[in-house]
Amino acid sequence: MTKLYEVASWQEFLALVESEELRGWAFRGQCDASWDLESSLTRRLKQFVPKDRWAEQEGRAIRVFKRKAHYFLNDTSALDDDFRCLALMQHHGAPTRLLDFTKSPYVASYFALHSSTTTAAVYAVNTPALWHEATPPGFPEQTRDAIDPRNHDLLHKYYLSNQYPVVWPGEPWSMDRRIVAQAGTFIIPGKIDVSVAELLTNYDYNDIILAKIIIPNEIRSEAMEALYRMNISHATLFPDLDGLARSISYELEASWVGSSASANSNQ
Repeated sequence: MTKLYEVASWQEFLALVESEELRGWAFRGQCDASWDLESSLTRRLKQFVPKDRWAEQEGRAIRVFKRKAHYFLNDTSALDDDFRCLALMQHHGAPTRLLDFTKSPYVASYFALHSSTTTAAVYAVNTPALWHEATPPGFPEQTRDAIDPRNHDLLHKYYLSNQYPVVWPGEPWSMDRRIVAQAGTFIIPGKIDVSVAELLTNYDYNDIILAKIIIPNEIRSEAMEALYRMNISHATLFPDLDGLARSISYELEASWVGSSASANSNQ
């Protein structure tokens, strides 16, 4: 079962994510607390593709990307590694089975609140447990190392086959600058027709493996201002021109109240 927390203030959120209970976990912000914990691929397939064709269509999408992406890449080595290829697809907006997480609860809260107009949420996954103790139900031999998608053909065996109720936290051996800037990591589910929350909560483990922090919209303004002062924005999390451009949406809200810059240019 997912452990639920509800915070009433930004300070309460900070105290929770800095507590020993969630230390070392990975976090994911979602701007609507009612959304399931599922990949962009699952959401897209649910909308447009019969379930019996999901695995087939995922494989087709990867093949199409690999056949055409080389036109736009100076270094095509990522296309030779399917995990790196999935990360590259995710980076550029393609639906994949990867779920973006971060080791920073502050970055996760930024993604939860940046465009939120309703109650938001930050999910927290007990990655230390997945690294060392927790295993899928009925498969104690499927430890994190045993199902590492970076090794041999394990991505195809345990993930793209869509047959195993496994969840793996981690990154490709080679990380792009966005992953680095966001203290990013991925959660990779072995099944895309089951929610990640269900996969995780079915794991064999004696303690909490998944938590969900509910963040009311009433504290958004205070939280976003605090994150802005921490230099957490699209401009820093996506260190390129696209990130800078997307950061302007919050610059429309922000101002240095009482400063000369505010008086002269409303920056």
